[in-house]
Amino acid sequence: MSAQICGRAALLALRSVSVLAATAGTRSLTGTRSGTGGTGVLDGKVDRFGGVTVDVGDKLLSADIGEEEFRLLLRDSVRRWKAEGRVAVWLRVPVSHGRLLPAAASQGFAFHHARGDRATLSLWLGPGTCRLPDFATHQVGVAGAVLDESNGKVLVVQDKNKTKNAWKFPGGLSNPGENIGVTAVREVFEETGVRAEFRSLLSIRQQHNHPGAFGMSDMYLICRLSPLTFRINFCRLECLRCEWMEVGELARTGDTTPITSRVAKLLLYGFREGFDKVDLSMEELPAAYSGMFYQLYHRELPEAHRQP
Repeated sequence: MSAQICGRAALLALRSVSVLAATAGTRSLTGTRSGTGGTGVLDGKVDRFGGVTVDVGDKLLSADIGEEEFRLLLRDSVRRWKAEGRVAVWLRVPVSHGRLLPAAASQGFAFHHARGDRATLSLWLGPGTCRLPDFATHQVGVAGAVLDESNGKVLVVQDKNKTKNAWKFPGGLSNPGENIGVTAVREVFEETGVRAEFRSLLSIRQQHNHPGAFGMSDMYLICRLSPLTFRINFCRLECLRCEWMEVGELARTGDTTPITSRVAKLLLYGFREGFDKVDLSMEELPAAYSGMFYQLYHRELPEAHRQP
């Protein structure tokens, strides 16, 4: 669902969140054949885990390279990488070079994942059992519980084309590279027309073997939002109904889902007793990777306890 087309989520082309170990390289490996740097080894990049990533394509190999020539080149490259103590090889092969896949398979490579116009194959070179991570084990869904603190009403929707027309918080799948607070704000606006701002994380649900996630695991997060606008203009392609409902009524009604009912009770408790008792606040912190940051969610830590 895009901002222009509110029915994107209805496409249900469920995306997964990649949880791969990073393979972004910092040093090049050079390799007398096409695609080598003069040493007979394929060009590649070494990552901080000791693996090598090779991007196969016209920039690396001649367009007319044959399967047997590539097999010999890959064989010699793997021998060199083993001698250098590399632990794994990631081979990224575009559709245009799909004819080279059998050659890679003959050298022990297996499919790891495919995205867009290329497949990524992997080969474990380290000792013992392969320790490379699986790909796309989870998908992430995010909902926004928009609570108007001036009157205690929360924004809810009923999805269209569901077997049960239960009240729930508006939400959808997080886009790759999208922070969960941004997802919640975007999905609320796309489904209801109401603009809101992120305040906190309220809950996390983990469910395995999810039917809607191709049998993989599903993470569903509900965020607390504050409304910036109040006029409802809901997406009729996705929603049957949308309204502001008393949070106490949502906590009591049987016309909702178990998770919505539980979080409504959490909202009601926070509304009455203070949101500091229920909120998981967000703080952006520097990551171990230079120049990168991450968002950490936890109960508020008193300033006196933040100092080392």
